Amino acid sequence: MGVSIIGCGSATPTQVMTNDNLSHLVETSDEWIRTRTGIQKRHLATTDSSLSELCTQAAQEAIAMARLAPGDIDLIILATSTADDLFGSAAKVQHLLEANNAVAFDLTAACSGFVFGLITASQFIRTGVYETVLVIGADILSRWVDWSDRTTCVLFGDGAGAVVCQGITDHDNLLGFAMYSDGQQHDALNIGYHGIEKQLKDGLTINQGTYKPITMKGRDVYRFAVEKVPEVIEKALFKAQLTTDDIDWLILHQANQRIIDAVAKRLKIPSHKVITNLDEYGNTSAASIPLALDEAVRQGKIKSGDVVATSGFGAGLSWGAAIFRWGI
Repeated sequence: MGVSIIGCGSATPTQVMTNDNLSHLVETSDEWIRTRTGIQKRHLATTDSSLSELCTQAAQEAIAMARLAPGDIDLIILATSTADDLFGSAAKVQHLLEANNAVAFDLTAACSGFVFGLITASQFIRTGVYETVLVIGADILSRWVDWSDRTTCVLFGDGAGAVVCQGITDHDNLLGFAMYSDGQQHDALNIGYHGIEKQLKDGLTINQGTYKPITMKGRDVYRFAVEKVPEVIEKALFKAQLTTDDIDWLILHQANQRIIDAVAKRLKIPSHKVITNLDEYGNTSAASIPLALDEAVRQGKIKSGDVVATSGFGAGLSWGAAIFRWGI
């Protein structure tokens, strides 16, 4: 059984934070942010919105493009690090979609989450366990940003993107993939737990608390991405028996324009083949690749039969790549 991606969708909050808005919160400027990151805006979830609702909107668009109904979905994989519930939000999304025949679970791999989710979905399809899988990448990182820390608050936005994958018998449109992790660098990008001791009785003490805001070692993350992302894309291309010349479009995790430019340069992929929407949305973590994919498809850039190379990278540290042919 082969895999085909037959629909995509996305959703972002209507509330927008510009660089000029940020300059009133921290010591920064529009020029400082744009020249270092490429970001001009980021969309932020309102106090009365939820990750599950964003996911549902993106999923509904993807299912509609695939010309399916929610009842046709067999499995929902939600890649997120910011679930509404620590136990997970995938089942809530299944309920909101009324995808009553689907099993649903969360997958946490930070900014690599969508690529990891897509690869996971392909294994269920290839083995014949499920035929139609909805993969969602979504995050509301504004919940975990320290808005007084200019090194991180300028980067992150909120959003959701989704694709529908379906089994096909005559060929396979997931052409190649690769995934990696390096836990030695786990402290380069964190939303770490912070707790305090609580004594329940003499000799019985536990730890209770919550999670701290995002911390990041920017230079370490940059060096990691520029080194590892071209490498993992080349490995996925090798498995697909393709070269960079066969790539029609490159969609990287939208972390920083400098990273995107450096990776494309190393791979010798011209800028007109690189899809970016970082200026509008910032870094939306697991949502960034499917969000960029959906916009490019709906704008008519990515057409059926095009070869798309994607790579996600981030906390863990984790990184991966997937090469696929868009459409049936």
